[in-house]
Amino acid sequence: MHIVVCIKQVPDSAQIRVHPVNNTIMRQGVPAIVNPYDLFSLEEALRLKDRIGGTVTALCMGPPQAEDALRKCVSYGADDAVLVTDRAFAGADTLATSYALATAIRELSKQHVVDIVFTGKQTIDGDTAQVGPGIAKRLDFQLLTYVSRIVEIDFGARSIIVERRAEGGVQVLKTALPCVVTMLENTNELRFATLPTMIHAAGFPVRKWNREQAGIKDVAKIGLKGSPTVVKKVFGPTPRSERAEILELDTSSTRDVSLELIRKIFTRHPTLEAELLMKRAS
Repeated sequence: MHIVVCIKQVPDSAQIRVHPVNNTIMRQGVPAIVNPYDLFSLEEALRLKDRIGGTVTALCMGPPQAEDALRKCVSYGADDAVLVTDRAFAGADTLATSYALATAIRELSKQHVVDIVFTGKQTIDGDTAQVGPGIAKRLDFQLLTYVSRIVEIDFGARSIIVERRAEGGVQVLKTALPCVVTMLENTNELRFATLPTMIHAAGFPVRKWNREQAGIKDVAKIGLKGSPTVVKKVFGPTPRSERAEILELDTSSTRDVSLELIRKIFTRHPTLEAELLMKRAS
C-alpha cells in the first residue's frame, strides 16, 4: 500500500502581524512550522502503515526552505519525501496548488501506485479547506472529508470505512480505494520522534522536483497565471472590548452554578429559551 500525505509549511499564526499601512501579512521574522492539521493526517497514515504495512510519502509544494518540514515528517516515520519547488509556483491559490499537487501525485503513482492521499482539513494560513477536495477532483479519487476515525481498510476488496463528523452526529461511510482523506484535528496524538529517526531525517535525501519533474506541462495552470483568486484585503481580528464576567455564588454545588449561569444567559438573550424549545419540539 502506498500512502501520500500532503503537507504545507506555514508561518506560525501565533506570531503573524498585519502591516498597518498596506494590510498585508508580515512574514519577516516569523518562524515556519508544519501546518498543524497536516500532522493529524501524517499520524493517521503512520498508524495505517503500522497496522497493515506499506509506504508513506510526504509531499509538499513550496519554497526550498520547506525541505525542513519534510525532514520533520521523515523524523516521525515517513519513508519518502518529495518537495515540489519551482519559481513558477509563486503566488499559487488553492486551484493552482491542487493542480500542482495532483500532477505530482500522478508522477508518484507511476513509480508506486497511490492508494490513499491524506491531507489536513485545512491550513492555518488560508483556512479554505479547498486543496484536499481539489486534489480528489483532479485525480478522480473518492473524497472523504472531516474524517475523525478510520474504522477499517480491506486492501483486498479495495475498500475503506471511516467515521466522518457531520452536523448533528457522526456518519459512517464506506467507499472504494483510491481515495483522498482529510482528517479532523484532535483525532489522534502525534508520536514522538526518536533520536535515531531525527538523525536519519537530518541526512535524508529529500527529492526536489521542479515543474517538469513533477509532470507539469501547462504553466498557465500554476502560479499566478493559474490563480483566479483575488485577495482584496487582509486584516487582523478586532479585539473584543467587553471583558469576561466573573460569576460569584455562595455555593459550591455544580447544579446551582449551572442553573445560575443558564439564568444569566436567558436574561441576556430573551428569545433564546423560546427558540430552543421550538427547535426541540420540531
